[in-house]
Amino acid sequence: MTEERPPTAEIGIIGGSGFYELLEDAERIEVATPYGAPSDAISIGTTGGRRVAFLPRHGADHRFPPHRINYRANLWALRSLGVGRVLAPCAVGSLRRELGPGSIVVPDQLVDRTSGRASTFYDEGAVHVSFADPYCVHGRAAVLRAAAAGEEVHDGGTMVVIEGPRFSTRAESQWFASAGWSLVNMTGQPEAALARELALCYTSVALVTDVDAGIDAAESVEQTEVMRVFAKNAERLRRLVLETVRLLPRDRDCACPRVLDGIGAH
Repeated sequence: MTEERPPTAEIGIIGGSGFYELLEDAERIEVATPYGAPSDAISIGTTGGRRVAFLPRHGADHRFPPHRINYRANLWALRSLGVGRVLAPCAVGSLRRELGPGSIVVPDQLVDRTSGRASTFYDEGAVHVSFADPYCVHGRAAVLRAAAAGEEVHDGGTMVVIEGPRFSTRAESQWFASAGWSLVNMTGQPEAALARELALCYTSVALVTDVDAGIDAAESVEQTEVMRVFAKNAERLRRLVLETVRLLPRDRDCACPRVLDGIGAH
């Protein structure tokens, strides 16, 4: 008797804090990887005529803090199901006053301030993958087209990813802002770099939940407020992601699928 193959999907969505489900009537499957278990079971279904795999980044019960997420298992599991494109909604703090809570941003650059995370699949050999532009140009364009129907989305900006789980000090957020960066987050790296090493198209969709402590001298960031703002705006983000799924090109003719061409361990 032939073993039944698991369902496959072309688009993966990794939901961040407060974004724990996406599709109704989806099939949940457990996926094993060489790197251990992903954050949770993966839900597979169809929306907008596309097969989609959804994975809650922190687990459905938010049991994994940012520094304990098994990023390698998450990306490997999605790719093993046939995923070629990944949309990654996430919660972020703002380093710019004009990007207030509720703003949605599609960043185009990333700065890595994490430490101690498993951040590569290449544990042996000298393999260096291009990461100059961490986000897929076609994925970003699809989010912006999806927003044209009425959702205001800010195009571009640098997201600095910190180790967490603590929030930034005022001095740190002032430093980040003075460097010209727009957003601060705890999960965007190594997720983006691992997606690149698997030649996946990766696009971050960031929902601002707070203004970082050093930007507003009268306030500090609190977890309860972050979750409240995300919950208030979760349906907006969900609608945007679903419309983006519908608009993503079916052919991957961007540079992402070819990033590993000619690369080998030396």
